Amino acid sequence: MGTRRTAKVAEAIRQVVSTAVLFELRDPRVSDITILSVEVPTDLRTAKIRVSVMGDERDQKLCMQGLNSARGFLQSRIADRLDLRYTPVLTFVLDDGIKKSIEASRILREIAEQRQPDAPNAGDVEVEQESAPDGPADPESPSDSNPDSSVQ
Repeated sequence: MGTRRTAKVAEAIRQVVSTAVLFELRDPRVSDITILSVEVPTDLRTAKIRVSVMGDERDQKLCMQGLNSARGFLQSRIADRLDLRYTPVLTFVLDDGIKKSIEASRILREIAEQRQPDAPNAGDVEVEQESAPDGPADPESPSDSNPDSSVQ
């Protein structure tokens, strides 16, 4: 029973905080932020909010400072909108998983571009296929590519 309830509370907290950050928070430091997930223990007294901030390290640090200074405001929004015995104390954690996945895909794309010129051209493949023996590989299947091969 506890895990289902904590999952529902965590999702409700994520929605309330996301909406408040997007529409109600007026701090210019808090921008280009995504609320990824919320972890809530079974006693519901704390909530660890994982956020992703786009930008360089300086922008991330400023955004985290802005979130920490707006913690009381966000907790009051949670208290207003959710009917809980205790309002959870919020802690914000910077999650750089999205940035790492973007960097990994960029590296993979670069590797693919470097290997692409090494791959054989389409014309080279056709030449190799034409120089193959005239007889079909499977004697039961007829060869439509070379009409002279059936005349032998």
